[in-house]
Amino acid sequence: MEKSLCFYFQVHQPDRLRLYRFFDIGGDSQYFDEFSNKTILKRVSERCYLPMNDVLLDLIKQYGGEFKVAFSLSGTVLEQFSKYVPEVIDSFRALCDTGCVEFLAETYSHSLASLISKKAFEEHVAKHAAAIEHYFGYKPKTFRNTELIYSDKIGEMVAGMGYDTMLTEGAKHILGWKSPNFVYTNAINPRLKLLLRNFSLSDDLAFRFNDRSNPSWPITSEKYAKWISASAENSEVVNLFMDYETFGEHQPADSGIFEFMKYLPKAVLSEGGFKFRTPSEVSSIHQPVAPLHVPFAISWADEERDTSAWLGNDLQNEAFKKLYSLEKDVEACTDEKIKDDFLKLQESDHFYYMCTKFFSDGSVHKYFNPYETPYEAFINYMNVLSDFEIRVANAPKDLLVAAGSARKAKPAAKKKRTSSASAKISMKELADDSMHQKATEPRKVVEVENVVKRKK
Repeated sequence: MEKSLCFYFQVHQPDRLRLYRFFDIGGDSQYFDEFSNKTILKRVSERCYLPMNDVLLDLIKQYGGEFKVAFSLSGTVLEQFSKYVPEVIDSFRALCDTGCVEFLAETYSHSLASLISKKAFEEHVAKHAAAIEHYFGYKPKTFRNTELIYSDKIGEMVAGMGYDTMLTEGAKHILGWKSPNFVYTNAINPRLKLLLRNFSLSDDLAFRFNDRSNPSWPITSEKYAKWISASAENSEVVNLFMDYETFGEHQPADSGIFEFMKYLPKAVLSEGGFKFRTPSEVSSIHQPVAPLHVPFAISWADEERDTSAWLGNDLQNEAFKKLYSLEKDVEACTDEKIKDDFLKLQESDHFYYMCTKFFSDGSVHKYFNPYETPYEAFINYMNVLSDFEIRVANAPKDLLVAAGSARKAKPAAKKKRTSSASAKISMKELADDSMHQKATEPRKVVEVENVVKRKK
């Protein structure tokens, strides 16, 4: 049997927050920067989505179905496409009509709900699956969580939702001596098959393709096809998972990335031994070799391959816990605008902007961050959340839902005192840093000090 080569692309754009000042709280509930959302989406559509979709469509036609790929499109990017560049949705529909493209299920708003709320997680996934069916007449069979986040517990929840295949990262600290080039199963529910990202080969395209200091530069189609064959010499499948924006946005057109992709299928098929397959095809053809034990959540982000890119410091955890403390009250609201804003505020990007990794992965975080500092991202988000909390408190409620939530609520556990020395970021340093950077805006210092007081 021929080995499988599986290409998967993530497509997502966040709902960016506008500059939301302390004095806006209680008076202005327009949180999102629609001008930035529209401008960036149009730019990325012109550089990546439209030209790359054309390349893939031509390849599918050229190779008569021998070339296949998979996508996951977040619900937020689908909303933005519909609003600003509907021609992009048309181009994805053209790909869907070929029968050579698989669309994956994920969380609607690219959220971190799987880490904190089973109910929210299941609702987000159901909402996303319904959106894919609405836009493409296609019911997803394979699941990919936000940023490939996965653990045994998350996999069990995904299996419970009826999915039999899930994508995640081939993290070294989980695999040990094992190879990512096989199919594995969830350790709790073996009916869920796992496809693992080959991060070395994937990152050769996503991050190193245009790096002239890379000893392997230039990366040609023929050279890359040989790398794929060598990687799978004693295995069955190579999974290449990456952001779709790799093509034309992160790796510009003048790097040769589009030409590389145009010639890659020929190089792979000429090398022999491989067949392009979608994730569901890989799962159905190849038998799993073992369960994969993942007690703590992993992801495809940064050197650590964990969730520290989003929940690795006090800022992020403070904002995250505050957001989900409103979950039951939002559920009882009858105002759909509040529920829609709550969904958007759950996007993982807001927490990513608060990341304080300044070393090995600092440049990557800086590239994707519209804020000058993570502290500004935190203050802006918390200002928005303060206004949102007021709206939720004042919104009309469904009394039956509210009563049901109250009955299910458990007594609050006593909080354990934590040592400030064990915190990843000293809150005093945070306040000092904020005062130094924004001495002319004392309101920000007051808000940061409030975090300090709550921590104490």
